[in-house]
Amino acid sequence: MVHETNRGYGAALRSGIAAARMPWILLTDADLQFDLGQLVDITPLTTDYDLVIGRRTPRRDPFYRRVYGHSWNWLVRRMLELPVRDVDCAFKLARTDLLQSLPLRSTGAMISPELVARSLAQGARLVEADVAHRPRLAGEQSGANPRVILRALSELRALRLSH
Repeated sequence: MVHETNRGYGAALRSGIAAARMPWILLTDADLQFDLGQLVDITPLTTDYDLVIGRRTPRRDPFYRRVYGHSWNWLVRRMLELPVRDVDCAFKLARTDLLQSLPLRSTGAMISPELVARSLAQGARLVEADVAHRPRLAGEQSGANPRVILRALSELRALRLSH
């Protein structure tokens, strides 16, 4: 699926989830920050869990991104009561039927916290798994953009009110 205009990260994930036809979906970014060979270690967890969330260990982002990430994770954990330390890690393995059953609405950065919160609300079994993280070599980071931050905070508030 191709969007004619950039509709945001959340819209891209929602389109990919809707188009998925296999029993499991791997959500990851194409900027080579993760070694997909780690799927060999992660896949056995699918016998006991519906959703496997990566946890970047260690996180190879610039210092300011690590500070933003730590603060965002703290806020999301408090607002949505999520039992994960790295909600935005772009390495998630999930049952397709679970993700396709979720009423996901986020258009931007809030898609990951929303996906986790709605999965848990449906009784999904979740586990975090350490994944090696590499420095970003391609693409542009948008997480520190004030517009992105304001939209994420607005979507977080809306999800909190509906949660």
